[in-house]
Amino acid sequence: MNILMCRPDYFDIEYEINPWMHTSVKVQHSVAMEQWETLKDTYEKLGARITLVDQIEGLPDMVFTANAGLVWNRRAVVSRFQHPERQGEEPYWRRAFEGLGMETFDTPGEKPFEGAGDGLFVGSTLFIGYGPRSDRETHAAIAALLGVEHVSLELVDPRFYHLDTCFSPLGHDAALYLPCAFTEEGIAEIRKHVPHAIAVPQEVGDGFSCNALVVGEAIVATAALEGIAKELAAVGLRHIPMEMTEFLKSGGAVRCLSLPLDTGA
Repeated sequence: MNILMCRPDYFDIEYEINPWMHTSVKVQHSVAMEQWETLKDTYEKLGARITLVDQIEGLPDMVFTANAGLVWNRRAVVSRFQHPERQGEEPYWRRAFEGLGMETFDTPGEKPFEGAGDGLFVGSTLFIGYGPRSDRETHAAIAALLGVEHVSLELVDPRFYHLDTCFSPLGHDAALYLPCAFTEEGIAEIRKHVPHAIAVPQEVGDGFSCNALVVGEAIVATAALEGIAKELAAVGLRHIPMEMTEFLKSGGAVRCLSLPLDTGA
């Protein structure tokens, strides 16, 4: 697995664009860097290769590389961010994908779409969240660009503003989901399309445990995921806990900091 990451040289909370962010809360920069380095080292020990991009001063959320775009089979749909505070990232992400030799596309139409923050694959099926950050009008065109089937899921809890905060693919036929983040219709769609859909208890999901990434036979996530260790073992996964306190202050954790580049390859 090849994972795109961005060192948090300028990471901070300079604005408030989700319920977790408060400019009065200070990031401990040395701790944030240590937590990021530990995550990167963990990936490498699991056999992943890390591709780094430089963070640009004045763009504190560039560390959340999952939002850069949606990648499938060496094609990248570059994000169009909902909030002006993050729109300055877009040309840098386009340049990064092009530098990796990928065929790049702008998000179709005029509506926002925030990449792998709201677009996740279970097997070859694309699950796309909409509501707080991405618009449903983009879904069909994005799926057509990538040549995949898609399932649209409305996000209804503002705390879980991206799909990757409440839904986590575990492989070709399994995923975690946090029920409070979806409509009843959305839950039905998840259960219809994912043979092994595991509902995460509220107290586990509140710890950002669904913001996770599977690497081999391990799932890397916050310590809260220990609450469903038996369910994970049943699908052949062991949990590697990560301290993410500084990134949680901005409403992000493991998956937000990580963009797999070889999906669909």
